Amino acid sequence: MDSKDKRDPQVAESAAVYATGRAGTDAKAAKANATAALADSPRYRELNLPRLQEQGMLTHDGGRSPVAEDFRIIKRPLLRQARATGEQAIRHGNLIVVTSAMPGEGKTYCAVNLAMSIAMEMDMTVLLVDADVARPSVLKVLGLPPEPGLMDVLLDEQLEMADVILKTNVANLSILPAGRSNRHATELLASRAMSRLLAEIASRYADRIVVFDSPPLLITSEAHALVGQMGQVVMVVEAETTTQHAVKEALRQIETCEHIHLIYNKTRSFPGNDYYGYGYYD
Repeated sequence: MDSKDKRDPQVAESAAVYATGRAGTDAKAAKANATAALADSPRYRELNLPRLQEQGMLTHDGGRSPVAEDFRIIKRPLLRQARATGEQAIRHGNLIVVTSAMPGEGKTYCAVNLAMSIAMEMDMTVLLVDADVARPSVLKVLGLPPEPGLMDVLLDEQLEMADVILKTNVANLSILPAGRSNRHATELLASRAMSRLLAEIASRYADRIVVFDSPPLLITSEAHALVGQMGQVVMVVEAETTTQHAVKEALRQIETCEHIHLIYNKTRSFPGNDYYGYGYYD
């Protein structure tokens, strides 16, 4: 502080307020410029966030909704294991696959909301991958048309993952669509090309979490090829609908996976309130 500031503290305070305001303005301008540059990219897609919120999906502007709080609880142990180091480290721990025993249990809903919640983290980015290659639905849920994606990269050696990843207006969230269908999808997901792709995804960005929406375990063979290469598995179970036999059989098929988490979906703690039970499977 110079001598004039010592004689007049109000001058110093005004200067500090001006500097702070100017810094905030510069930061907002930089963010606006970055957003504008992103919007000009051919791989940029605008998500209709008000529409998603109306459909009960989690969005950044949705406030402290019950859904937002549920997925804050769900994501925390997943992120803790994804970031574990030393003896606690998990191979491909940042690769999280969301699956279910049967169709219609809410796995895509949970995968999208989990990705949205992780995108709210201050120091992480998230890639949402539609790996349900037989019946892709992530883009449909998000209100986007079909696009090239995962299967196209596996089928075309000249195509890079960066060529098909979609950037969005949700900060820190990118999407990898399923791409075109193929009758050899199971073999492709179990191929060395897929293993190399997963290794690249897992290791290229230390701050990236990758959430895969997988096919149901008891309906398709693609799920087994995919789940076996993931660091963490989240299995969605529909309350009062999925039979105990189906759950046990699905868990038996992935029993070699060391880190399995369960989401008990569509339960009601009391009339009018949805609740997502969360737990570990050992």
